[in-house]
Amino acid sequence: MDHYRVLGLSKNATRDDIKEAFRNLAVKYHPDKHSQSSNTVRENATLRFKQVSEAYEILSDDRKRANYDIRYSATNNKNYYSNNSRAGGYGNQYNNYGYGYGYGYEYKRPGSSSSNVGDGFVSKLEIALRFLTTRAFLLNAAFAGALLGGMFVIDKSKEAIWSMHNSGKSFEAAMESIEKARARKD
Repeated sequence: MDHYRVLGLSKNATRDDIKEAFRNLAVKYHPDKHSQSSNTVRENATLRFKQVSEAYEILSDDRKRANYDIRYSATNNKNYYSNNSRAGGYGNQYNNYGYGYGYGYEYKRPGSSSSNVGDGFVSKLEIALRFLTTRAFLLNAAFAGALLGGMFVIDKSKEAIWSMHNSGKSFEAAMESIEKARARKD
């Protein structure tokens, strides 16, 4: 189900456009307005009202909208999205969707069954790339790089500092003279 099409909007609709479209369609399809209508008209209006409400719930929230756009904009082919029976229908926001937003739909690759989704080199590569681009991984990598860089700089600067304070002798030569002095003392 294309939530933009349900509300009669384009993908670049603003929040005000979404709100206005929802209000107009909610008034048009509200179940109370159709309480005296025939049973089929009332059921159709109720179903349409639920679809409009679900579309508004997703598109009015920036995080849910971005997640929906990423998952749905890959293609408009309905084979990529199938109704997820685990979602439990309308109003169930907590299923195995991944981010806590369960809209009753899950992503499937073309030509794949639900048993082998995630198998194969490409899927494993995608998972690895997603992990490598997470904020936590990048922050840890930057911190580790800073520590290693600091250790390298300190190690290389040890000899430079020694030669600045002890001109004429290298560190090794100074250590040899200390050893000779200890041997003479004994």
